[in-house]
Amino acid sequence: MNTQSNVEPESPSSLNKPPAASASRAMYWSIRRELWENRSICFAPLAVAGVVLLGFSFSAIQLPQRRRAVLMLDEVHQRVAIQMPYDIAAAMIILAAFIVGVIYCLDALHGERRDRSVLFWKSMPVSDLTAVLSKASIPMLIMPPLIFVVIIATHLIMLLLSTVILLMSGLNAPTIWPQIRFLPPPLVLVYGLTVIVLWHAPIYAWLLLVSGWARRATFLWALLPVAIGIFERVAFGSSHFGSFVRYRLIGWFDEGFIPPTVSGAHIELMQLTPGKFLSTPGLWIGLAFAAGFLAAAVRLRRYRGPI
Repeated sequence: MNTQSNVEPESPSSLNKPPAASASRAMYWSIRRELWENRSICFAPLAVAGVVLLGFSFSAIQLPQRRRAVLMLDEVHQRVAIQMPYDIAAAMIILAAFIVGVIYCLDALHGERRDRSVLFWKSMPVSDLTAVLSKASIPMLIMPPLIFVVIIATHLIMLLLSTVILLMSGLNAPTIWPQIRFLPPPLVLVYGLTVIVLWHAPIYAWLLLVSGWARRATFLWALLPVAIGIFERVAFGSSHFGSFVRYRLIGWFDEGFIPPTVSGAHIELMQLTPGKFLSTPGLWIGLAFAAGFLAAAVRLRRYRGPI
């Protein structure tokens, strides 16, 4: 006698349904995908560091003469003169990283709509929220540690090169070792990169929103705040909006640090003001706008098709 089975066969739709990936794993592979497809994120800071080291190598020819002149100064001005090349190197690498982040964000959503690859990626078990957050994490979470490593490595190579040249020139060790304690503290660099990323978060989020909305000329649409500032200046003779844009670009320094008393000196540990920075209304207002821009970018990616 045949007995009827109580187990219902699985439908074809359930058989073909891809397994749901965990949010953390989906985020991990989404970030890996962005790094695979945008290798300039890693190569550009390294290239800038190489150019800086090449320029430092050429200038190091006159380093012994300059160092002898520096030793005639007082300790404060000695510190400023010795620190200057290291500060310039760090500033150049950080500026290059910011430019790379801007270019990346402008093409992050627009590029996949332009080449129609968004249709393929939407078929993957990855939500639009995960896709947008993975793109936002590149300039905000991935690049700062990378920049930190590149800057530290660049400083160490500069220190080694200058030490070898000074020793070969006949200078004794006591006149060379002070440059080691004049190097920028790594903790200051970590704090500075964190302050910059948090302060520039609404800029990156705005660029992602423009990338997901504009059909073409994303760079021109991204400059809309600058155009508004120019219009205000021409039409009304004021510069309130322009001052706001400038504050959002470079205001992190005034809010996160105490300016040095000597022109050209770099920041020391006692000049960090994390309490003031975290209590600044501009920081939290900017982060609120960043969250709103990212939410709008997620919605645009969900409903906007390829170009």
